[in-house]
Amino acid sequence: MNRFIICTLLSGLAVAAPKAQETLPDAPFHDLKVPEFLDIAHRGASGYLPEHTQASTVMAHALGADFIEQDIQLTRDGVPVVLHDEKLDHVTNVSEVFPEKHRPDGKYYVVDFSLDELKRLTVVARHKDYELVYPKRFAQPDVRFPIQTLDEHIKLIHELNRVREMSTGIYVELKSSRWYQQQGYDITSAVMSVLARNGYSDKRPTPIYLQSFDPEVLRRLKREFNWDAPLIQLVGDNEWGATDIDYSAMRSSAGLESVKSYAEGVGLWLNHVLEGVSENGEPQWSDVLDSAEEKGLDVHVYTLRADDLPDGVKSHGQLRQWLKQAGVEGVFTDFPDKK
Repeated sequence: MNRFIICTLLSGLAVAAPKAQETLPDAPFHDLKVPEFLDIAHRGASGYLPEHTQASTVMAHALGADFIEQDIQLTRDGVPVVLHDEKLDHVTNVSEVFPEKHRPDGKYYVVDFSLDELKRLTVVARHKDYELVYPKRFAQPDVRFPIQTLDEHIKLIHELNRVREMSTGIYVELKSSRWYQQQGYDITSAVMSVLARNGYSDKRPTPIYLQSFDPEVLRRLKREFNWDAPLIQLVGDNEWGATDIDYSAMRSSAGLESVKSYAEGVGLWLNHVLEGVSENGEPQWSDVLDSAEEKGLDVHVYTLRADDLPDGVKSHGQLRQWLKQAGVEGVFTDFPDKK
């Protein structure tokens, strides 16, 4: 399958795409040689440090990730910040700092806080009902990890690329656009403004993917913003109940044909790709991989976790290798160093 990645000059220094064999400064993305297989740091090196923090980003870069993911939410003053959830409850100490600043449902929403207020919080290990989701991961409460803006994340990666002579890419997810529209915000425009200020409207300071679970967001990027870098349609599960989008239909041959009209690839949930492991220890794949290949769509699978492997899988490395052999082009992983 073809890949679509853009690399240009970084601060006057020609840099090579990670694992690439040749550098073509200012070349269009479809002409560049790129890694055979992408290791995408899921929320940074989130297997080792709290997700989406500056520390997690730096560690992912140091561990050699090809791309580092940024999930985006908006502040009350419209600033894109790098957080996965619309709510702050499970990843920050918000209830300690602003105990009364919740909505009637008892939840603390990112969009109800200004950037200055968010900067008073610290990101903590993900928890639910006061229990750590991943008990073996970093959970020291006395170490402070401030919330980062998208602009701060991008500038950090640009500078790390410059001093390390690398071209680690960014992989930005536009979250919950319909929900933000209901709140009176346009998250797509806010993200695109930050990208433009950082050089992504004319040049490509790093390789970049944009992704969304909402197909209309991706169509709008092409239609309104004339975005010519690769787009990834994330495919969820209808049982999650997060949207009225029919993801089961999207995974069908006809659905993937539709996706091909506006995106270069799909982000597939691991459970929709790997159906199980046979008694002989062999992976059993769903038909969606063959369908995506027939449509010429790249496949990036989410999420590989060394501390939360599917039944029958012996190691992160085994799972990664299986996916690579199955024709997948890349994986989102909490552990970008585990090959």
